[in-house]
Amino acid sequence: MAAGPAFADAGKKPAGEEISHFLLGNGMEVVVIPDHRAPIVTHMVWYKVGSADEPPGKSGIAHFFEHLMFKGTEKHKAGEFGAKIAEIGGSENAFTSDDFTAYFQTVSPDALGTMMDYEADRMRNLILTDAVIGPERDVVLEERRSRIETSPDALLAEEIDATLYQNHPYRIPVIGWMHEMEKLNRADAVAFYDRYYAPNNAILVVAGDVDANTVRTLAEATYGKVARGPDLPPRLRPQEPEQNTARTVTLSDPRVTTPSFSKSWLAPSYNTAEPGEGEALDLLSEILGGGVRSRIYQALVVKAGIASTAGAYYDGTKLDTGSFVVYGAPRGDAKLEEVQAAIDAEIAAVVKDGVTEEELEAAKNRFLRSMIFAQDSQSSMANIYGTALATGGTVDDILGWPDRIRKVTSADLVKAAAKYLRSSGSVTGYLLPAEPVQN
Repeated sequence: MAAGPAFADAGKKPAGEEISHFLLGNGMEVVVIPDHRAPIVTHMVWYKVGSADEPPGKSGIAHFFEHLMFKGTEKHKAGEFGAKIAEIGGSENAFTSDDFTAYFQTVSPDALGTMMDYEADRMRNLILTDAVIGPERDVVLEERRSRIETSPDALLAEEIDATLYQNHPYRIPVIGWMHEMEKLNRADAVAFYDRYYAPNNAILVVAGDVDANTVRTLAEATYGKVARGPDLPPRLRPQEPEQNTARTVTLSDPRVTTPSFSKSWLAPSYNTAEPGEGEALDLLSEILGGGVRSRIYQALVVKAGIASTAGAYYDGTKLDTGSFVVYGAPRGDAKLEEVQAAIDAEIAAVVKDGVTEEELEAAKNRFLRSMIFAQDSQSSMANIYGTALATGGTVDDILGWPDRIRKVTSADLVKAAAKYLRSSGSVTGYLLPAEPVQN
């Protein structure tokens, strides 16, 4: 079935309610996404700095600094911002990735100016003393222990990334390596703050019951008064060499009860791909292993019954090279080798025979519907725009995505699969139960 007329407006707004995009005088980028269906607003500030921008030997400083942003400033004591949000029934959080750090609040529209005032204040006025640094460093060290050290899956994922990315800083975990996190200090934090936390390295995204004129007025009265920071050089990181070896990473752990595997390849992100490649890889991941309708799931879980889980995903939202991953785990008496061989066979079938027009149209329709459904969530829309702008994309790229998805052909998928899903450039990770001790 061809895509219906409803998809033509994916990512767009009714007349008079278009998404607005402008710059403040100090270089801060602003996006406004009006949505008047409920009297709430999501306010997000994205800084174009993540773990891949950290100085060598300082892994974890980007995430560590995310924590420090919740400490006190010259104007507001620690905890005051969060207490104000809770008082009015709002919510807040923050997150750090390889390429960006974001802070957000969801509140009633009348509180938007207050959120901007607090957020603009901590952009430059944090009080960073040793008394603040030490305890918060202990917090992030404990976070690593609880989230990574106690999880075999997380430990293996770190080793896979460190093997897949041979030269790029994406090989370093966002949370950091323990031995480097332990040495982070006040001088590191101040240097990081002064370099990256400035309006000309930030994006403001406001989605909800607002209009562009109101947001512009409030933003100029708060963020607009923050002095422009130093002009930063282009974000040029070490890039990957040509990879021609199949590598294997294995972790055996007594906490593992069911074996599983994943197979990863480097693949271009939307920002680094040739025109149409990102869209083709997205659709390839959907058709191969994007859910219960996918080839891998139907073949291994539904029909053959040899897998308890199986699928694929494409990480195309990075500033630099992304990745494509397939995965699976056996069921019953099936062997892990059977699951892996069956997934390899599904990839080979796409390279040899392509996909049917019905499969392709169904996948396109699911993707296009996802953009429509995303408009039901302020936070989803804010995340889509923030992520794209922080990783080299533009508002026009987002608005034009549905049309580019429609243009992808079966031949495009075959070309992408043959080009990037080569066994000679893969990393296979095995998570296995521990071998019994021999007496």
